[in-house]
Amino acid sequence: MESSQQSDTLLGAVLDGRYRVEDLIATGGMSTVYRGLDLRLDRPVALKVMDTRYSGDQQFLTRFQREARAVARLKDPGLVAVYDQGDGGPGGRPAYLVMELVEGGTLRELLRERGPMPPHAVAAVLGPVLSGLAVAHRAGLVHRDIKPENVLISDDGEVKIADFGLVRAVADAKITSTSVILGTAAYLSPEQVGTGDTSPRSDVYGVGVLAYELLTGTTPFTGDTALAIAYQRMDNDVPAPSAAIAGVPPQFDELVATACARNPADRYADAQDMAAELDAISEELGLPAFRVPAPRNSAQHNASAAYHSRMIEARTTAATPDRPAPPPILPPKNPPPQQQPPARPPLLQQTREFALDLDDVPAAPADQFAGIEIAEFEWARQRNRRTLLLWVLAILTLTGLVAAGAWSLGSNLPGLL
Repeated sequence: MESSQQSDTLLGAVLDGRYRVEDLIATGGMSTVYRGLDLRLDRPVALKVMDTRYSGDQQFLTRFQREARAVARLKDPGLVAVYDQGDGGPGGRPAYLVMELVEGGTLRELLRERGPMPPHAVAAVLGPVLSGLAVAHRAGLVHRDIKPENVLISDDGEVKIADFGLVRAVADAKITSTSVILGTAAYLSPEQVGTGDTSPRSDVYGVGVLAYELLTGTTPFTGDTALAIAYQRMDNDVPAPSAAIAGVPPQFDELVATACARNPADRYADAQDMAAELDAISEELGLPAFRVPAPRNSAQHNASAAYHSRMIEARTTAATPDRPAPPPILPPKNPPPQQQPPARPPLLQQTREFALDLDDVPAAPADQFAGIEIAEFEWARQRNRRTLLLWVLAILTLTGLVAAGAWSLGSNLPGLL
């Protein structure tokens, strides 16, 4: 993500007399995301401003408006809420979406910070994603662009999926955007690559690839170009995650295999179907509840820090108008040489170092997976079975004692009378 010229012209502007653009969060090939303020309701919002090259494309603007209205009707904790949209038009006025501001970061940023995830963390991420997709699928909408960049994690541990409908709007535009292909190549389903067809099963394929990446830290297919990556899935199945990293339960191998079947008919029918299977796996393995941590060094956090810093500086300046400006801070004449970043650790070591909470944890020994004993799930099931057996034996014993006492009392009742 890099800043753009558009960010220079929009910062400080007020869109449609209501939304003030305050800070750049991130920019991509087809849009730029800003931190904004709804002046009417006095609440922070996220402004997703489309690139100005789409402003004169009436076909794009029509599709953009239609998709925005459809997405705004969706309600689910796993979806980023859409509040409003700007139509854009001639004269370079860009189209934009006004969305819920998720204070946190993206799943991509979390993966870069912490590496692969243990199974219970994967389930904690996929659950809300599938819940949000299920609501959209029931409404007849398909996301078409499942990837870590479009999954947001709040500081409160909420997981939400964003950017419904944008890919379809861009695909229908007269302008070809190679960045869209580059951004989605690793997650496209075979039918999207071959014919361009999409359905809820296409989203299921994308979630399957996402699950593989969460478990292993890498996507299943690599190549020198986006097309090379995309076309590999036409002739190759997604490999089992356990083949790339030790300790992945076989149930997750089966989940990924079914979601990523090359024939759409062999996949889960939709996100709700896949969510039901994930719930069954979580119950079978006894996966503990998990609060997904937000990435620490995220673009959103940096934009928020810059905004609050400016607000503090503005209040300080207003309180002491005659205060002289501080002297500029000059760089040292002989700056210390920059150190090279450490080499990327082995894949299994990355998984062990994924923190189970907001604090870092030490690397786990070799018989652990992501800081968890590999045999923990089986041990937990055995413990639960033993506990259940003890309760059953206790109840049967108590029942037997009560029955024996009642029988003895009934037998001796005539003598007692």
